[in-house]
Amino acid sequence: MTGLDEALSRVLGAKTAKALANSLDINTVAQLLRHYPRRYARRGELTDIAGLEIGEHATVLARIEHATKKPMRQRKGSILEVTITDGRRRLSCAFFGNQAWRERELRPGRTGLFAGKVTAFRNTLQLANPEYELIDPDGDGISTMDSFLAEIIPVYPAAAGIQSWTIGYAVRQVLDTLDRGDDPLPEWLRDQHGLGHLFDALRHIHRPESFEELDAARERLKWDEALAIQLIFAQRRHSVALRPAPACPPVPGGIAAAFDELLPFQLTQGQREVGARIAADLAGAHPMNRLLQGEVGSGKTVVALRAMLQAVDAGRQAAMLAPTEVLAAQHARSLRAMLGELGRAGELGAADNATSITLLTGSMSQKERKQALLDIASGAAGIVVGTHALIQEHVTFADLAFVVVDEQHRFGVEQRDALRSRGADDTSPHVLVMTATPIPRTVAMTVYGDLEVSSLRELPAGRSPISTTVVPVAEKPTWLDRGWQRLVEEARKGHQAYIVCPRIGDEPPADNNSDKRPAIAVLDLAPQLAEGPLAGLRIGVLHGRMPSDDKDSVMRDFAAGKLDVLVATTVIEVGVNVPNATLMMIMDADRFGVSQLHQLRGRVGRGDVPGLCLLVTDSIDGTSTRARLAAVESTLDGFELSRLDLELRREGDILGAAQSGKRSGLKLLSLLEDEDLIAQARTVALRIVGDDPALAGHLGLARMVADLIDTDRAEFLDKS
Repeated sequence: MTGLDEALSRVLGAKTAKALANSLDINTVAQLLRHYPRRYARRGELTDIAGLEIGEHATVLARIEHATKKPMRQRKGSILEVTITDGRRRLSCAFFGNQAWRERELRPGRTGLFAGKVTAFRNTLQLANPEYELIDPDGDGISTMDSFLAEIIPVYPAAAGIQSWTIGYAVRQVLDTLDRGDDPLPEWLRDQHGLGHLFDALRHIHRPESFEELDAARERLKWDEALAIQLIFAQRRHSVALRPAPACPPVPGGIAAAFDELLPFQLTQGQREVGARIAADLAGAHPMNRLLQGEVGSGKTVVALRAMLQAVDAGRQAAMLAPTEVLAAQHARSLRAMLGELGRAGELGAADNATSITLLTGSMSQKERKQALLDIASGAAGIVVGTHALIQEHVTFADLAFVVVDEQHRFGVEQRDALRSRGADDTSPHVLVMTATPIPRTVAMTVYGDLEVSSLRELPAGRSPISTTVVPVAEKPTWLDRGWQRLVEEARKGHQAYIVCPRIGDEPPADNNSDKRPAIAVLDLAPQLAEGPLAGLRIGVLHGRMPSDDKDSVMRDFAAGKLDVLVATTVIEVGVNVPNATLMMIMDADRFGVSQLHQLRGRVGRGDVPGLCLLVTDSIDGTSTRARLAAVESTLDGFELSRLDLELRREGDILGAAQSGKRSGLKLLSLLEDEDLIAQARTVALRIVGDDPALAGHLGLARMVADLIDTDRAEFLDKS
């Protein structure tokens, strides 16, 4: 019999095992059986072709509509062009070479699995030289694939070098010899939630005889995934609760109270409620770990500043980390402006109880840096603002009690983890993570499972509306010309515009094997515009590799109206505030995520004139990329977009390599559809860890966590 830990080379043979290892990094029986089918097809049903992405390796179940043989123009031989269909959309398959047998085999009306890399030819999706397996009976009435005699056909995530049907054969071979073994889930838990045995679930997820059997298997295996992740977070929360933190109780009549009296506006209800919760957390003896989410301009910075002043009142220090030097410098200026005389300690005209704000970035001059480090170490700096330079080992704080991380998705997990060891006397500072990318509750429970979550939903008063339009240059090239004309018109009215590019332009050459052209670059586009459609306008350039002084100078010039157009990378994504900017053109918008696009367009419409955002793309209509852009075009509600983004993402993107750089074991769990299940798993995990923090009495669960979430992945989650 075969065990889950067994190497595939001993079960399948060297050739198949090597193909699985090289193409999919699958090496053991457990890894193969956790490589679940991506979807299931009923015999007679076809795959939906809409949503295929250029560059992906796809497997589609489709019917041959027609086949045409044509001579090749540049060399000898011929091309067999086969059009396959799902009944609504068509996909072209091109076979090169003189293969008469293939022409006889690929006849109109036949059905099969076609697998290959999706490319574009003449603005049409195509599979070039795909591999295929025909699954309908041939002329003798015999199916070409024994595995497709079943009514339910599994289609696996495949890759170049190994196809879905090969994976299916391997799974069948393993299941035929699989040992039943012990179930990692305790019997009481399975009984309580009506869950089957792991052995049965693995068999039925791959070879279901009915969709009822399949649904039961999916429910059980989702529980494995949800419970594994929640056990890690429960252990994390238990560990954090035991750590000491520097208590910062509110001080009546302190600088925080003085700041509230100076505010020129009324705090919103949400700001007051969230502020009260943070104040209570800061007063505690254990570290606060809270996520504060809210739309662009919803007042997160004011909430954070009031909390930082509470730490200063307690005689301690607070720090704010920003993702870029441009934003760090702007935050420092903004905090000083908001505090006025309360932020000018040591200066003429400062208030008696004033504090000092110190900026520290990696590109400061040696003299400036030395003074900043001295102020931080001596405690003269009550509030410190910086980038990742703040968490370098040689930066010593006098008494760091509170850290605000702005736009946390821009910081690496190692950087955030370094902050937690910066408290005085072996304490862990309180941490507030701020993001303007709203997060659905299930994501918060899963990605941010060790954080308490607060939300600011009110939008700022007086903000002008922003309209968003997709500009599909492949289908309507004249729309781009009109976009440049509109920009010139805005400039003539005295307004300003951003043009955002995904690339700087001085990077090393990209992978030549990619079918996609290089992304549009700032350093390439800016001179072309200056000599072309935007000739005569004052154009500035901004990107992350410019010297810090140059970046600051360009931003000051743009803010002062000395530039009409700023051609930039995403360094302007967050925190940049120029109310006179009314137009943004995002080039190659398909290269950005939904959250980034939503953040970027928040830079316009900040004054009393409506904003316009143009999403320029050459992506093909009907792909999921265009669906993402259409979602951004359709709504300004960041909370709704966060759910749409989740729906459109591919498996693994939420908790997979895109975030951690490691394999994720979470493959079935849907953060949109399984909210109740995740909540139940969270309750169970808290109960188990409350009684058994190290899982010493639940060795099966400990092993399940190790199998589903590998060691590096667990460290990533712990540091997140």
